[in-house]
Amino acid sequence: MENNDVIVVKMGGIASDNLDKAFFSQLKQWQAENKKIVIVHGGGHYISKMMTLMNLKVEVKEGLRITSKKTLEITRMVLLGQVQPLITTSLQKAGLQPVGLNAGCNQLIQGDFINRKKLGYVGEVTQISNALLETLFHTDQIPVIAPLGITPQGQWLNINADEVACQVAVSLQAKKLFLLTDVPGIKKDDVWLDEVCFEQLEQFVTQKIVTGGMVPKITSAKKALVAGVQSVCINNTITNSGTTILAKVPVLATN
Repeated sequence: MENNDVIVVKMGGIASDNLDKAFFSQLKQWQAENKKIVIVHGGGHYISKMMTLMNLKVEVKEGLRITSKKTLEITRMVLLGQVQPLITTSLQKAGLQPVGLNAGCNQLIQGDFINRKKLGYVGEVTQISNALLETLFHTDQIPVIAPLGITPQGQWLNINADEVACQVAVSLQAKKLFLLTDVPGIKKDDVWLDEVCFEQLEQFVTQKIVTGGMVPKITSAKKALVAGVQSVCINNTITNSGTTILAKVPVLATN
């Protein structure tokens, strides 16, 4: 699918507590402009909180949560039973039409293990089956997707939400991918940058202008831009673009 009217928004799970009128107004404005919207949500804060309550150790390696079988059960429970309903309920109250989705809906997110020995049940996306998403677009419904995947053998996997959002955006050849975070973009020399070229990203990581949780976002942004997404916006709101990363590189063909 090539659809320049698709906008993918990745939001953290904790953002579901802070959705405001401006957020809903922007979604409605996009729909009035015939834009199609997909939301991918995280939930790390709530997963960690639940694990602490259950006296389970929270371990992270290279930005990924080490996921045992028990941790995977908690992750599924929190994402599908707590975070996603919070978001869909908020959207519904605002007069929008959300549909909560997971990997098991029409084989939506297919995945495979990254390194089972080191990370456990942590996966990466191998394919997005976007036929269901396209069907929902026809009736102005907003897919709200949890970052989980399923292997061909039926094993559920915990997948980084930025990675899922990136792959969804690529599969739909989205016009924009918003990676929402707790800061208004990328900062250099105490200045928030409005625009960054693709070629600058590696330099920003090497020079540690970008660190911590921003690094996976940069990695996801690079993948999306190379595979055909027009621009990636890193910000703490969707009402403006924050730092926009433009695809000023040769675009690779996608199947």
